[in-house]
Amino acid sequence: MFLTGCQTTSFNTAEHDTEQEEVLVDIASPSEINQAILADPTANVIHPVADIEFSLGDQDIDVTNDIWQRIRLGLTFPIDENPRLQSQRNWYVKHPTYLDRVAKRAEPFLYYIVEELEKNDIPLEIALLPIVESAFDPFAYSHGRASGMWQFVPGTGKRFGMKQNWWYDGRRDVIASTEGAIAYLKYLHKFFDGDWLLALAAYNSGEGRVRRAMRNNARKNKPTDFWSLDLPKETRAYVPKLLALADIVKRPDEFGIKLYEIENQSVLTKVDIGSQLDLAKAAQLADLTLGELQRLNPGFNRWATDPDGPHYLLLPASKVDNFNTGLAKLTDKERLAWQRYKIKNGDSLIKIANKFDTNVHLIQQVNNIKGSQIRAGKYLLIPVATQSLDSYILSQDQRLATKQNRTRAGTKINYQVKSGDTLWDIANAHKVSSRSIAKWNGMAPKDYIKPGQTLVIWQKSTNNKHLETEKAVMRNITYRVRKGDSFSRIASKFNVSIKEIEQWNSISRKNYLQPGQMLKLSVDVTNSI
Repeated sequence: MFLTGCQTTSFNTAEHDTEQEEVLVDIASPSEINQAILADPTANVIHPVADIEFSLGDQDIDVTNDIWQRIRLGLTFPIDENPRLQSQRNWYVKHPTYLDRVAKRAEPFLYYIVEELEKNDIPLEIALLPIVESAFDPFAYSHGRASGMWQFVPGTGKRFGMKQNWWYDGRRDVIASTEGAIAYLKYLHKFFDGDWLLALAAYNSGEGRVRRAMRNNARKNKPTDFWSLDLPKETRAYVPKLLALADIVKRPDEFGIKLYEIENQSVLTKVDIGSQLDLAKAAQLADLTLGELQRLNPGFNRWATDPDGPHYLLLPASKVDNFNTGLAKLTDKERLAWQRYKIKNGDSLIKIANKFDTNVHLIQQVNNIKGSQIRAGKYLLIPVATQSLDSYILSQDQRLATKQNRTRAGTKINYQVKSGDTLWDIANAHKVSSRSIAKWNGMAPKDYIKPGQTLVIWQKSTNNKHLETEKAVMRNITYRVRKGDSFSRIASKFNVSIKEIEQWNSISRKNYLQPGQMLKLSVDVTNSI
């Protein structure tokens, strides 16, 4: 069975960049992140960038302390003036602002990637591969179910060490995914007898497909190099994109390009946190916004790190000492918020876990429960988020909410998946494409859907009333039930229906609401923006 990392990835540089800019509207911008990372509050002066002298054979080369120069000196791939390469290079040269934006996203991570590539004797062209794959967006998700900066599909991600569960996805973790990408590329390089272009083509479309193309050419007595193979259109453009970027980095002046300057120094530190920690508390200790912390640690799906690890965070180097001092003062119970919950008739561990946005394993672990049996009237200690769930703007749920609540042309419909539904059936019934539904809901067309899941569907408007619907801006919030609250009172307060409250929380109006109980609501915030 052959492996593939980014097979069927569909990122187009122009289209993907537009999508990324839209996503960033409600979260910390890359420039804000970079300012927080690079700013050293203890520094009283601005130090000039140091000059470093390299000796290369009989030549002495003076270079500034710039990561692009370091990459430039490590470029080894030959650049053929192939029409496919020229076409990709022309696009990049005509869109210098795109290169600037991508470089700003890369800034916190590029030094680390270059260091790891050099340690593994991998050509530094590979440092540019995340530009082709994801425009350096660790939250990127393709129609082929590939995720993260390096765009791994689930199976290949697990094969190369990327843990994936409810709490955490290592495909988005900068450290785990970079280690995995290096391991996979080394495997492919060996598989194709040291040919990096074939290895890169296989990274995109799978080694099985590339090897079949080579065998077909060999049977016809044709060359079996990358440029001669009959490969998918996407793969035929994929390798030239990387080579075009490498050529621009190698000789930017010749193309009239001024690369965004990134210092050749580490700005991030991997910090051991020992055990599970609420991300909001971590951000407070690091003196970062929650969005900034999540952008540096995109592997975490929820409001806290994975209870079973990894137990580390990437933090700005200038913030580490204060963070460690504050973390050392926290007791184990202060790392998370806690709620005492009385078990009711009809409760199950799964139902309780869903109610508090946690998972069964953690409840079992905290309460020393073996198996799934619980008894009504007993109490459970439940770890909960220290802030409202909508504050964790880059958690999996909130990224989905942002995607689903984007205003688009047409009438918005919230469709709840029923047992037996398929994406194709739903799309056919609403006269839209399954690919569009997937895009609107931050998923891939081949992703599974499950009963109770809510999908957003946009249909063409037919009258002015529908145009008013388009302007509604919805936001997912978490509401803590107060004394005296009822289904009716909450529904009226937030202008939603009792049926919607029941659906969103998998509960029944026949059951009493308990003070302190957390409810998930989707509310219209148009008038409050």
